Amino acid sequence: MRSIIKGGTIVTSHSKFQADILIDNEKIESIGKNLVNNDAKIIDAEGKYVLPGAIDAHTHLEFPFNGTTSADSYFTGTRAGACGGVTTVFDFVTQRKGQGIREAVKPRHDLCAPQACIDYSFHVALTDLTDEVLNEFSAAAAEGLPSYKLFMVYKKDGLMMDDAAIYKALERSKETGTLIAVHAENPDVIDLNIERFKKSGKLSPWYHYLSRPEAVEAEADIRAIHWAKTLKAPLYIVHLANNIGMKAVQDARAEGYEIYAETCPQYLHFTCDVYKRPDARNFVCSPPMKGQESQDALWQGIKDGFIDVIATDHCPFRQEQKDWGKDDFTKIPNGCMGIETLYPYMLSQARAGRISFEKAVELCAENPARIFGCQNKGALEPGKDADIVLYDPDIENIITQTNMHSDCDYTIWEGMPIHGKIIATYSRGKQVYANGTFTGEAGWGKFVPCYR
Repeated sequence: MRSIIKGGTIVTSHSKFQADILIDNEKIESIGKNLVNNDAKIIDAEGKYVLPGAIDAHTHLEFPFNGTTSADSYFTGTRAGACGGVTTVFDFVTQRKGQGIREAVKPRHDLCAPQACIDYSFHVALTDLTDEVLNEFSAAAAEGLPSYKLFMVYKKDGLMMDDAAIYKALERSKETGTLIAVHAENPDVIDLNIERFKKSGKLSPWYHYLSRPEAVEAEADIRAIHWAKTLKAPLYIVHLANNIGMKAVQDARAEGYEIYAETCPQYLHFTCDVYKRPDARNFVCSPPMKGQESQDALWQGIKDGFIDVIATDHCPFRQEQKDWGKDDFTKIPNGCMGIETLYPYMLSQARAGRISFEKAVELCAENPARIFGCQNKGALEPGKDADIVLYDPDIENIITQTNMHSDCDYTIWEGMPIHGKIIATYSRGKQVYANGTFTGEAGWGKFVPCYR
């Protein structure tokens, strides 16, 4: 069935203009003024902004971690995304010892496919970088899996990759046109700090931050950037949260290197002071929120074009799970929610004048599509998938857990005022959210192969 989104203001990464969008067979067929089609359903967007659906490039759904599993299934996580204007998610698959890249992805794909309410793709977190896995980069990329993450941390959990592995992965990525991402923190300093705090009985969440402060993340950022520059290979830094690392990204980019930086809304809104709150354990994630200077540097990085992507690192745990560490921060499962508040938060910042609406679209839709090779996503253009969000800039609302669609039983965003509101989400032309109500279905989402 054809439909026309009529009378709205289309927002791209470069401009805003009034036009209609004709949708047919899950695609945008045409864009223009006063479009007419007698067979089309008319969707009234008068007074609304019409945006490309957001791409959350960093999620951990049904993620096993520290003896438990993150709170959102592929169904509830993608449902929450749909209700927040997200139309594509990238979930992380963790490779186990002895597995190949595609072998690691298959069971997660089989788990996701019948549940997903919106489209999805995968990054693969490599933990066993054998010669066979390095040789598989080309074949995996040819099947739409071109992005691989290496942990520079979590040594005791068996996830960490050492400098030699990072070097080899970057080297191979340059040969194959693939992209290496890193979680950058220094594990030895973290482990040393934790050991000292535990011996001193310093176990509140405040010491989660103090065990991995700015310098611990910054050192690893600088190290990873150094290897990427040495090899002239592209590098993507996930959830950048510190000012020194931000400066290192800026310097590398100024020198002409292909270094991408992602940050998350929690780092743009909260500082390390949250770890002094009574509910501090709910904010425990890695890397932790940092000081005001780092937050200011991230916002400046956005304005100057050195932050490329806003994603969420969505990895929520229910209150009972977080309570495991109420007396010992090392037992708190690391992760925060954010998939449903990603686009509303960034659009609210645009509504308040902190960034432009065009910049919000660039960070949340166009850039992740471009960087990871989602050829049919990220923009409102003829031929692209009809992933579309309607946004009313004049509605004021407040985030509350009762209005969320995640399976988590709290939100770190509780009570936050939001300027403007997403009122409808369309995934490949199908309405999956309308005025507070999820209207999609499990299994609608399709795998999105990506080609860089």
